[in-house]
Formats: sequence, C-alpha cells, structure tokens
Amino acid sequence: MKPDEAIVYIKGKSYSLRDAMRDTAYSRESLVVGIFMTFFDVHINRVPFPGRLSYRQLEPLHTYNWPMLGVEKSLLMDLSLNMSSAGYLHNNQRMLNRIYAPGLRDYYILQIADYDVNCIMPFQLKQNWPFMQNQRFSQIRYGSQVDLIIPLSERFRFIPVLEVGVHVKAGVDPLITIEPKD
Repeated sequence: MKPDEAIVYIKGKSYSLRDAMRDTAYSRESLVVGIFMTFFDVHINRVPFPGRLSYRQLEPLHTYNWPMLGVEKSLLMDLSLNMSSAGYLHNNQRMLNRIYAPGLRDYYILQIADYDVNCIMPFQLKQNWPFMQNQRFSQIRYGSQVDLIIPLSERFRFIPVLEVGVHVKAGVDPLITIEPKD
C-alpha cells in the first residue's frame, strides 16, 4: 500500500496510511494488517517480531474518542466489517510504536483507542527498550484496534498468512511469513 493510497473510505472520506500515522512525510510503501478487538478479546498487545521499541503518543483530533460500536456490532452480528461507521479512525487517540528489528529494519504497531478508553498504557515507559517476540508491551481497554504496519523491503517478502475477517489470538496466530527475495 502506498502511503497516500486509501486503506478504506469512510462515508466518502479517504483514510490513508499517512492519516493513520498522522505523518504527512511518511513515504514508504507498506503492508498493513488491521486487527479489531471486541470486548470478548484480551487487550494485551504483544510484539510480533523482536527488536527495540520506541513509542509516540499522537494527539487526538477531538476532545473525546469516537465509539467503535458500529464496527464491533457488524463483526459480532454479521461476521463482516461495516466500515461506514469507522469514523473513529480519523479522530481517536492513538499510540504509534516503532520497532527497530536488526536485519529487518523497522516496522510499526499503531494502537487506536475506543471511546470508553481513557488511555493506552505501555508497560515500559522507556524508549528503545528491547522486546522479544510475543512479549507483552502494552494494553488498551475494551474495544480497540491495532494495526501492524510493515514497510516493504528489497530484501524480504512479507506474505499474509490469515484470510481477511479471521479471528486472531495474540501470541498464538501468526500474521505474516517473512521470506528472503531471490
């Protein structure tokens, strides 16, 4: 996905990777894996590939977080995503975590809070802290969303493992495989 290309349209308004990261200078084509968590899911977030984690809390664009309930209801009732009620993507509080992974370069984990969440809570308040694969690094309460953003590489191919709409268990289900390019 190109940084200015629409990931999704919400009521006719484009939502791109640059919008998600709130970084107009971001220029790397990336693979984006979105994970929506319902109130049935445990909201402990884990590092998918080892490296050094640094984070940056991005300012919310509104006083209050918008509800994710419309998307959550469509997932639970219809087993589909109704993105017309995903206006929260443009507005809610978010934390952008950058993980520098030697040999792989870097990738990002974007955490987006629901309306009844008052904060995203990192477990270590230190920058550039080393994390192992599957190690817990943060939590978000109630419904929320976590996006894995992997900048494409000349050295590696990133292949999604799961079909769109499949329920994911943190620390158990692989999201992608990494293969060297010939």
